[in-house]
Amino acid sequence: QGQLVESGGGLVQAVGSLSLSCTASGRTFSRYASGWFRQAPGKEGEFVAAINRSGGSTYYASSVKGRFTISRDNAKNTVYLQMNSLKPEDTAAYYCAADYADGPMTTRSSYRYWGQGTQVTVSS
Repeated sequence: QGQLVESGGGLVQAVGSLSLSCTASGRTFSRYASGWFRQAPGKEGEFVAAINRSGGSTYYASSVKGRFTISRDNAKNTVYLQMNSLKPEDTAAYYCAADYADGPMTTRSSYRYWGQGTQVTVSS
């Protein structure tokens, strides 16, 4: 039992920045690997970024590498996705996920717990 609650989505112009947050409850967050996925209309969901339980190891999709940064603050039960140099093709619903593992984990099937999603829209 537990929940992941996301915030930080919105509308931003190209090359702008947004920061997403995902706060967990009902679990010992420091024992859970976490990740971010996104899905655009008419497209399959895709992996974005992942982080291991301690925060010392990360992994990124090639499409966001160098622009996005995943991090976590276990004392706050929160994982973040800092998104810089945003492009219109980054427009999607973004979902955070977590599961009891070391990680990082890059596939949706690796995660049992999911946030509700937050919309990110990037205009040109």
